[in-house]
Amino acid sequence: MEKGASKYPNSRICFLVSLSAFFWFFLFYFHFMVLNNNNIKINNKNSIVDESKILHLDHVSKTHFESTPSHVTNGNQLIDGNPNVGLSDLNKQTPTKEKKFTFMKALRTSENKSDPCGGRYIYVHDLPSRFNEDMLKECKSLSLWTNMCKFITNAGLGPPLEKDNNTEGVFSETGWYATNQFAVDVIFSNRMKQYECLTSDSSIAAAIFVPFYAGFDIARYLWGYNISMRDAASLSLVDWLTKKPEWEIMNGRDHFLVGGRITWDFRRLSEEESDWGNKLLFLPAAKNMSMLVVESSPWNANDFGIPYPTYFHPAKDGDVFIWQDRMRNLERKWLFSFAGAPRPDNPKSIRGKLIEQCKRSKVGKLLECDFGESKCHSPSSIMQMFQSSVFCLQPQGDSYTRRSAFDSMLAGCIPVFFHPGSAYTQYSWHLPKNYMKYSVFIPENDIRKRNVSIEEKLRQISIEQVKIMREEVISLIPRLVYADPRSKLETLKDAFDVSVQAVIDKVTNLRKDIVENREDKNLIEENSWKYALLDKGQGEVGPHEWDPFFSKQNDDNGDFGNSTSEAAKQSSKNEQKSH
Repeated sequence: MEKGASKYPNSRICFLVSLSAFFWFFLFYFHFMVLNNNNIKINNKNSIVDESKILHLDHVSKTHFESTPSHVTNGNQLIDGNPNVGLSDLNKQTPTKEKKFTFMKALRTSENKSDPCGGRYIYVHDLPSRFNEDMLKECKSLSLWTNMCKFITNAGLGPPLEKDNNTEGVFSETGWYATNQFAVDVIFSNRMKQYECLTSDSSIAAAIFVPFYAGFDIARYLWGYNISMRDAASLSLVDWLTKKPEWEIMNGRDHFLVGGRITWDFRRLSEEESDWGNKLLFLPAAKNMSMLVVESSPWNANDFGIPYPTYFHPAKDGDVFIWQDRMRNLERKWLFSFAGAPRPDNPKSIRGKLIEQCKRSKVGKLLECDFGESKCHSPSSIMQMFQSSVFCLQPQGDSYTRRSAFDSMLAGCIPVFFHPGSAYTQYSWHLPKNYMKYSVFIPENDIRKRNVSIEEKLRQISIEQVKIMREEVISLIPRLVYADPRSKLETLKDAFDVSVQAVIDKVTNLRKDIVENREDKNLIEENSWKYALLDKGQGEVGPHEWDPFFSKQNDDNGDFGNSTSEAAKQSSKNEQKSH
C-alpha cells in the first residue's frame, strides 16, 4: 500500500509537467511561426510602396536617360504557377509564389495611390552610341536629297521659322520651326529625356524604351546599298537587346521603339537586293516589340501609327490655347482646298481628278506642287491656305498617309479622307474612333468610277454640323503636335504623352491577361486594323465595311496590296523632293 500510494502523486506531477511544456511549446510556435510570417508579408508589401516612393523622388528630377540598369531575376511570364490564379489572389500568396511572375512588382506600383508615377515608370536602355547619337554626327548622310544637319538642331525641331516665312501673320509668335516630317526619331527620344517617371530599376517599369534611331538608320541606306548594309544595325540591335536581363522579363513584349518613317521601309519581303528597305519588323525578336511609326501596316500587329510632326511645337499650355482660339475665329473663304502633286505614273491615284475638281470649282482652292520650286515648299503658303479653308482634301500619297493631314488639322481645317488607311486605321491612339466627328469620308471609287462632285458632297453638310466638326478638330490639336522637347506642357497631353500612355496601357493589359490566362491565342494578324477599332471588351472581329480597302487580292479600291515596297520607294523619292 505505501509503495502504491507513493506512485500516484509522481504520475500526476509528470502529467502536469508535460501539459505545461506542451502549452509553452504551442505558445512559442504560434508567436514565432504564424505571427512573424504575417508580419513578413505586411512588411514586404509596405517595402514595395516605400521603394517606389523613394524611386520617384530620386528620379523625377532626372533630365537625362538613366544608364545603370538594375538586374532582374531570370524567368519568363509564368514558370510553374497556376495560370488560373488572379492578380488579387496572387497578392495573398507567399512571396515565393509571386516570384514566378517577374513583372508582378511593376504591376503593383500602380496600386500605390500616393505615388504619381505608380504604373507609369519607363526604363530606358543605355544603348551604345552607334545606335543613335553617332548617326547625328554623320547628318549629311541621313538623306540622299536633303541635308538633314539643320533639321536635327533644336532637339530635332529644326531651325525656327524666319519672319519672311510668316507672311500675313500666319504663325503665332513662338513655337514654330521648319521641322522635317521624318524627324520623329530624335524628337521623341529628346522628349523622353523630359519624361517625369524615368527609372533605373527595370523591375518597376511599366514599359521599356529602346532609343534606336530606326528611321535615320534606314534612311541613310535606302538607295544604293545592299541588304547586308541595310540590315546590319537592326541585327546588331536585336543581338544587343536579347542578351540583356530586361529582355527576359517578357521576351521583349514590354519594349518599344520609334521609327519616324512609314512601316514599309522596315518590311522588306525578300532577300533580293532589288527589294526595298530593311527587315527590322520581320525579325522574330522585333515582332515582340512595339514599334511606333508615322504609318503602320493594316496587316501586322507589331507597329502603331503616331502623328507626323507639324511645324508647331509649343513650350507651354498657353501657346496651345492661344493658337486654338485663333483657329476658331478665322474667316474661311474657301469651301475646300488641296495641296499636292498629281501621280501620273500611278493609274489608281485619284489626285489628278481632285486637281481637276479644284480648278473647276469657284469655292475650291488648289496649291499645286511639283519637284521644282513651288509654294508647297513654303510653310506659310501651305498653312495660309489651310487656315482659309473649311475642308481640306487628303487623298493617299504614294503610301496611305501624308503629313499634310496633320498640318491641315493644326489649321482647324476639317480633313476629307478617301481611304480609311489614311487616318482611321492608323492613328487610333490619337483620333476618335467615330471618324464622322472630325472628318468626311468619300470612298475613292466614288471619285474614280462615279465622278462624284466633292463640292456637292460637302455642301450637303449643314453649317451647324460644320461648326461642331471644326471644334472637334481644334480640340484634337494638342494630341497631334509634339511639344518642344526641351520643355513640357503643364496640363495638356501632346502626341508624345498620348503615345507613351498607350504603350503603357498595352503592356499593362498584356501582363494582366497573362496572370489571368486571358491571352488571345487566336488573333488573326492580317486583321490587325480591325482589332484597333474594337471597343474595350470586344474580342471578336467580323465583316467590316472597309474590308475591300484592305483585301490583298482585290485592290480596286486603291490599296497597295502586295506592292508596298514600290509604294515605299515612290514615297521616299517624292516626299523628299516635295511636300
